[in-house]
Amino acid sequence: MNSFLALVLTFVIALTWLRIMDFAAHRGWVESRLSRKIIHIGTGPIFVLCWLLFPGAWYDRYLAAFVPGLITIQFALVGLGVIRDEASVKAMSRSGDPREILRGPLYYGIMFVSMTIFFWKDSPIGIVALMMMCGGDGIADLVGRRVASPKWPHSPQKSLAGSLGVFLGGWFLAAFVLWVYGMTGVFSEPFPAYLGTLTVIAAASTLVESLPQRDIDNITVTVTAALMGWWLLG
Repeated sequence: MNSFLALVLTFVIALTWLRIMDFAAHRGWVESRLSRKIIHIGTGPIFVLCWLLFPGAWYDRYLAAFVPGLITIQFALVGLGVIRDEASVKAMSRSGDPREILRGPLYYGIMFVSMTIFFWKDSPIGIVALMMMCGGDGIADLVGRRVASPKWPHSPQKSLAGSLGVFLGGWFLAAFVLWVYGMTGVFSEPFPAYLGTLTVIAAASTLVESLPQRDIDNITVTVTAALMGWWLLG
């Protein structure tokens, strides 16, 4: 496939997904907190699987990074009040304050641009790091709020159930995408060879996510997974 056609298709797919969720939240079909997490969990694998559309030119990573880059710029403009987009605000903020988009969602987009450019399809490191952010950090809040479990002594806002959600959500989402990449022949390493390393990365990411921090998990979890991947997979 032509690289620029792949860019257009990736942009259309990503934007369609976001607009469907924005519309559902704006109409009240999906509660805003839930829609925020669905976007958080689903956007990553959709985007990373779209990498498979690109034929392999040296500039493909930059074209692909243009998609989350442009969407991230839009997030920043909405958060700053330059662009008025009530549907996006309702879908991606907890309280309806557009300035919330300048934290978690903005960091989310920055991590996607960074991992795409630094790692691309040349290595599973970026894929694993992004899936830990999407599946791990995204599922943690959903599980933690719905399953009663003890809180961590070092981080009273985080729970054992939430941390288990980080570990399992990130592990399974990363494993699924690595399996797809293996099936399409992008990675020559046998799929089972990744599973032990993936478990270690998921454990480290879970530990970091459990720390008493707010709104920067998209950065800390992703960077931790990337560094661990660099050490174990690089």
